[in-house]
Amino acid sequence: MTKILLIEDDATINGLIQEFLQDKGCCCTPAYSGTEGRLLVDMEKFELILLDLMIPGMSGQDLLEYIRAGLQTPVIVLSARTALEDKVELLGMGADDYLTKPFELEELWARIQVQLRRTQGIRPSGKSVLKYKDWTLNLQERSFIANKVPVELTSHEMGILELLIKHPKKVFTKQEIFEAVWQQEYFIEDKTIHVHISNIRAKLKKTGTDHYIQTVWGIGFKLGE
Repeated sequence: MTKILLIEDDATINGLIQEFLQDKGCCCTPAYSGTEGRLLVDMEKFELILLDLMIPGMSGQDLLEYIRAGLQTPVIVLSARTALEDKVELLGMGADDYLTKPFELEELWARIQVQLRRTQGIRPSGKSVLKYKDWTLNLQERSFIANKVPVELTSHEMGILELLIKHPKKVFTKQEIFEAVWQQEYFIEDKTIHVHISNIRAKLKKTGTDHYIQTVWGIGFKLGE
């Protein structure tokens, strides 16, 4: 049974989502504040987290940063904010998806399934271990080693590297990367992909392999020869 943590301070919305997810066969644990959410994150292991931004106690943004500092658990942000820059900022901070309120529960379920398929390794048959120079990406274990150093990646960061390693000679546009990794139609500005690539390079710097990802100006990104 899929364990989902729902952090939403509105009791009515929290209850509706809980009931809906339980009908879908999920085990949904509710939290009504950021502080309570952090406590549950520390105490239990969840396969996915639904996070409202406007919550009492620890803020949604701070909780997202806390989660990303130690976990790769997919996080779908739920928010009434509609500005594009808010979505870009949160995706850059490590959110795996962003759903604007009000939303249909079936759309929420569809997005949850996308994240679960990615993290549970349900993918087309093929190699489970990908290699490129000093990189080793294990798709089944969801692990990445660069120059013998383990590197913690978010699910989107791992998806980007998987795409690049599988096609080492191809130059990918930002739209191609977004649609392949996020599995959604391209709807955001270029900054989101740049932020994710920048985050990956920062994590790789200690391994001396950050230069493997090359920027092709005016087009996108590729792996170096």
